[in-house]
Amino acid sequence: MVERIAPVLVFLIAVTVIAELADKAKVFDVAAREAAHLARGKVWRLWLLVVVLATGLTIVLSLDTCAVLLTPVVLAMARQLDIPPKLFAFTTVWLAGTASLLLPVSNLTNLLALHQFRTLNTSYLAHTWRPAIAAILITVVVLALLFHRDLGRSYDVPETPHVDDKVLFWGATAVCVLLGPAFVSGVEVAWPASIGALILVVLFAVRRRSELRWSLIPAKLVVGVVILFTVVAFLTDHGLEAVLRQVAGTTSDLRLSATAAVGANLFDNLPAYLAMEPVAASDPHRMTALLIGVNTGCLLTLWGSLATLLWRARCRAAGVHISWWSFLWRGLILTPLVIVGSVLALNG
Repeated sequence: MVERIAPVLVFLIAVTVIAELADKAKVFDVAAREAAHLARGKVWRLWLLVVVLATGLTIVLSLDTCAVLLTPVVLAMARQLDIPPKLFAFTTVWLAGTASLLLPVSNLTNLLALHQFRTLNTSYLAHTWRPAIAAILITVVVLALLFHRDLGRSYDVPETPHVDDKVLFWGATAVCVLLGPAFVSGVEVAWPASIGALILVVLFAVRRRSELRWSLIPAKLVVGVVILFTVVAFLTDHGLEAVLRQVAGTTSDLRLSATAAVGANLFDNLPAYLAMEPVAASDPHRMTALLIGVNTGCLLTLWGSLATLLWRARCRAAGVHISWWSFLWRGLILTPLVIVGSVLALNG
């Protein structure tokens, strides 16, 4: 248990520190405003650039980073440009979920699954790239259809935000960019994440020490993950695995993904993955189907993942109200399509 959870917790702490310090260096703010410039006043072009930004941020720095840091930036941008904010709000939260399948670092569930893929002596990416691409494309199409009226709008191009410290900005930008190839290099992901976090901590210690606080470390999240591990391990030892095997079946990938999605929406995707891992652990194909369910299928309820809870809090802080019904009915359109499409891509 300790061998599995330790690298995950180290990665979680390191990538959170990187994301928070990069945000303080205005990396994401400048990226969003540059997108507004590149779109040249057309909302549909700006939206496509936000799609690229949200997808890349989720894949490289995890869905929580996208939900927590990009959401307030794009909502503030939408308010300043007089664009209806729900287009960008749903773009960030949906892609935070559906784009989080591609790399192990994109989601904590993937990092946990990486142990099983290595045990089975197979490549994680070899199994996930097709369903990951399918999930992203389906999400983009559904967003375009649901918000097609907003996409036809125009806006006045804003000025690029002022960067107070270019050393911090370019240093943080370089770390974020280099993390991508580092994470797919085959090295244990906790190492490049830790090195990147250390570089930024040193930079800020020299340039802006006041920003270095203990609150950068996600202590509550770390404690929560440890508790989830402990509770699910206890339940698994007392008959939960047998019940889940009956519900999920042993042959249908779609049934497994659907069962995982229901569990994620009822109890959060991390405990759902931990509980169902023994059901799929012997087959990398089934492991991928499980990840499709917990990663892309957790978008029906506002507690389906930690990222969604954090996203809603950021929406509230920005004055954007998202009711449970508003979230549910849109999710009922996306979730079945993205699960079925991803499973078909997995078996294609």
